[in-house]
Amino acid sequence: MIEKRLIDISKNISSGITPLRSNDEFWTDGTIPWLKTEQLGEKYIFDTNEYITEKALQEANVKIFPENTLSIAMYGEGKTRGNVSILKRPMATNQACCNIELDEEKVSSEYVYYFLKTQYENLRGLSSGIRKNLNTNDIKNFVVRLPENLKTQQSIAAVLSALDKKISLNKQINARLEEMAKTLYDYWFVQFDFPDANGKPYKSSGGEMVFDETLKREIPKGWEVKSLGEIVNFKNGINYSSDDVGDSVSYIVNVRDVSNSSIFIHEDDLDIVNLQSDKLQAYQIKENTILVARSGNPGATRLLINTNKLVVYCGFIIAAEPKESNLLNLLFWFLKNQEERISDISAGTVLKNVSQDVLKRGCIVIPDKFILNKFNEFNRNIFAEISSMIKQNHRLTQLRDFLLPMLMNGQVSVAE
Repeated sequence: MIEKRLIDISKNISSGITPLRSNDEFWTDGTIPWLKTEQLGEKYIFDTNEYITEKALQEANVKIFPENTLSIAMYGEGKTRGNVSILKRPMATNQACCNIELDEEKVSSEYVYYFLKTQYENLRGLSSGIRKNLNTNDIKNFVVRLPENLKTQQSIAAVLSALDKKISLNKQINARLEEMAKTLYDYWFVQFDFPDANGKPYKSSGGEMVFDETLKREIPKGWEVKSLGEIVNFKNGINYSSDDVGDSVSYIVNVRDVSNSSIFIHEDDLDIVNLQSDKLQAYQIKENTILVARSGNPGATRLLINTNKLVVYCGFIIAAEPKESNLLNLLFWFLKNQEERISDISAGTVLKNVSQDVLKRGCIVIPDKFILNKFNEFNRNIFAEISSMIKQNHRLTQLRDFLLPMLMNGQVSVAE
């Protein structure tokens, strides 16, 4: 193994820039991907949440970083700072991203990525200032340990990449399963084309419909409409300060855990908090709890699964527990379906907030028991498969992270 500073194995290391937000010409109908630190952490970045225009590129000194650039989060609360990803298409970034354009004739970008993954805590240790931000100069001088032979670097990266590819495949399968469940809910409870007694789509096949005064639309005969306030218990999460710190350890669900792209939250992805035991017990949540974000991405809905540990949730989240357990799946997909509408009607100007009152006013169509049981059976099977994939991914992640330092330190070797 040899040691090299990042600057010695790179063509360029620099941060990005944020074009002036007040200039609509820099943002409206933008086509150029623009990356923020909140997206960093996954191995590859294929796309971004925001885009800038060609005018921003020309007038705001924005730089486009090429494919295979490594990007490190220099700012960010919680776990964000120190996260690293590989850009898989040319894109611009904000000033909080330190972008490393490696010299591919000297090093493997995949190898350096995995090495930096092992250095997460060391990178965070470079932080300075009140907000503990990283800076570009410290990253330039950060030392990388690597085999002198480029093929050896590539072989090590290939072993770890194989595990990551399987993890990625499982995530893709889960995304398809989630989409299937979402589509089924839409067919059955929005379009009312659930299977009738002959297995045909109910409404499309002439199933009897009746007008409901509450919804101002027709619903299947024999179904009923109820407000969420009638069938759901809502409770806000825990608000705590430094005065509440104690000896009891718990996992905590924060807004970012609810605002991400998945429909599920797994305990292994949560932060740990030390609070007084009475605080924890009052806000403990169990497996299959529905959580709705009050802020951040207001209305975002996630389901907590696979927990046998003590988990609480922060004050910017509302827990929703149906009074009848057989309504859990129906309630979950109803709230998922309502996310955008809930966000639009929530109070607040700069940061909208969803409240219990907003949720309680929502009205849901309750099907007959036969259809509800069939829907629950479908969800049990889908959720079981998704849960299995999530568990497998956590095992694969643990294996990858176990091998990572040993391969990087030369304790384990691979055939070239």
